[in-house]
Amino acid sequence: MNLRKYGLLINGQEIVKTYFLPVQQKYTGNLLAEVSVAEKDDVDRAVDASMEGQNLVLPPYQRYQILHSAASLLRERKEDLAHLMTDEVGKPIIEARTEVERAAMTLEISAEEAKRIQGQGIPVEASPGAEERRAFTIKVPVGVVAAITPFNVPLNLACHKIGPALAAGNSVIVKPAEKTPLSTIYLANLLLEAGLPHQRLHVLTGHGPDIGRWLTDNPNVHMFTFTGSPRVGEQLRKQAGLRKVALELGNNSATIVHKDADIREAAKLVSMRSFNSAGQVCISVQRVFVHADVYNEFLEQVVDHTKQLHVGDPHLEDTQVGPMISESEAQRVEAWVNEAVADGAKLETGGLREGAIYHPTILTNVTETMKVCKDEVFGPVVTMDTYEDADDVFERVNRSQYGLQAGVFSMNMRFCLGAAEKLNVGGVIINDTSAFRVDAMPYGGVKKSGTGKEGPRYAMEDMMTERLVVLR
Repeated sequence: MNLRKYGLLINGQEIVKTYFLPVQQKYTGNLLAEVSVAEKDDVDRAVDASMEGQNLVLPPYQRYQILHSAASLLRERKEDLAHLMTDEVGKPIIEARTEVERAAMTLEISAEEAKRIQGQGIPVEASPGAEERRAFTIKVPVGVVAAITPFNVPLNLACHKIGPALAAGNSVIVKPAEKTPLSTIYLANLLLEAGLPHQRLHVLTGHGPDIGRWLTDNPNVHMFTFTGSPRVGEQLRKQAGLRKVALELGNNSATIVHKDADIREAAKLVSMRSFNSAGQVCISVQRVFVHADVYNEFLEQVVDHTKQLHVGDPHLEDTQVGPMISESEAQRVEAWVNEAVADGAKLETGGLREGAIYHPTILTNVTETMKVCKDEVFGPVVTMDTYEDADDVFERVNRSQYGLQAGVFSMNMRFCLGAAEKLNVGGVIINDTSAFRVDAMPYGGVKKSGTGKEGPRYAMEDMMTERLVVLR
């Protein structure tokens, strides 16, 4: 079998290197492809080409046309991309198709926002001595944006960085996750096919720490947008210095089920939204707080829904939960669950590992000091606890070091508004779980969940500079 060896994409050229990283098929563990390992000279060439790209005239309407065309191409090639992601991520094919559709929507929204960039008038003439002056602001691109993307949603999260950056008029250098680079390479070539000037987008594969350091060492990289772990995000912020940095760093997402909630609907949604992508989504439900009056009823229903999930080969149409990104990650989750059980947690369902597959797991009788509660599991594990007082449950949710999104199920408007005001998170989702997201909405967190917002319109604000113009 002849394995495909992918090169770097720099200035429209594929550059095949001497050293390669393997990309595995996550369900079988077989070798899927190999990608080139970038060196410092490659990074510098990509930055130089990006700077040249900033000298090209690419008006907003042309950016719109390119991004809109790329969205159409994504939809046309949905099956190819979906199967590629199922191979390289282990994501069930039904989820992979949805990700392609969402990625196309993200590019489409970015395309529309390219036509809406505007400044504002500033009434300087209202100040004494400035009566003969007029002023306004314009929005200009920051320049070269380095986008570092994660393994779990490799296509759509790449679009959430590349789409807004291009729409705002920037050049982009993308560093995809080492375990899932292929869909990003596919996307970049598709954007070039759609008419994007080749100086405006480059893809560097290889070792993250090396490429990240070379990018931050280069003063001609003007902004960094990163999705990944808090540890790496904090390091990137330190290395970037005074340059712009947008960070999306994860969560141990909480969902509250109040005593007046629609228990049947809440149980169904918690089961559905806890185990997508094998729980490897930063807004996947991890901690569930259920009012004591409805706890037993809710627990019984959510366990029943969870036991009915189809686990296995992600290429099968009925599979709902596939493998984790690697067997070592599944082993880590297994160890965390076993440690919690040893410390008194009760295993309601799951707790079974088969290679890289970890079966959907629900734990009760947990404490806040357990890793499965206080840290980000990033796997198919949910913990359940009870509460009686509203302020108490809000305070318990807020004790987390994270604060991305939280879900609240209740028919009581006072309770819902109290949650919206008191939960220290970036988004409060009423009558749905923490895992709800559509691609146009502002998305980002507080505390160790990061800084800045995704969602094309909101990301573009960080990817542009507001410049004042004063006329005398």
